[in-house]
Amino acid sequence: MTLVIAFIGWEGAVMAGDMREITFQGDGSRIEELERELYSGSIVSDGDLKERAGAIGVTIRVRDDKAKVSQRDGLLIGEVAETDGSVVRRKRLYATKGGYVIAEIIDSQLRVIQRGSASNFVVLGNNITKQIANQCIQGAWEEGGSIPDAMRVIMLTMQAAASTTASVSRTFILVHTDLAANLGGAIEQDSRG
Repeated sequence: MTLVIAFIGWEGAVMAGDMREITFQGDGSRIEELERELYSGSIVSDGDLKERAGAIGVTIRVRDDKAKVSQRDGLLIGEVAETDGSVVRRKRLYATKGGYVIAEIIDSQLRVIQRGSASNFVVLGNNITKQIANQCIQGAWEEGGSIPDAMRVIMLTMQAAASTTASVSRTFILVHTDLAANLGGAIEQDSRG
């Protein structure tokens, strides 16, 4: 699980997601140990990650080409995945001008777990990326800020996360909409597959 962050405003929405995907092979308990260290912020650089993985006998594959955010008919969609043994749990954020929905997907079953309205930042990620995002939002966001202000906070967050944890890539995708898309219709469409 890495980082997707969005701002939902009355005038539009903006979302960014990093492009890192890390796959692990080896003993399950060692993988859990490495993931715990990685997602807590103990492992900062790619070199540290490779070194630590090698030291505990875990094989890793790091890719920085996975698009986690997209835009569909004025709707911004971001997704992060978390693996727990053989179960893959995904969280998907749908954002549009004025509102958002967070859904959880397990075994192809989509279930809405949260709904919200404008003037909110929403962060999906691991412990360290959420912590970094909250610090950036608290330090750089002024109540009543504009969409361009939110974009600056989001870009700052992505850069800060990439320099603080190896779980986030230095490259990211940023998408924006000023449309009010149909959240319910998108959820219904995605629920059918």
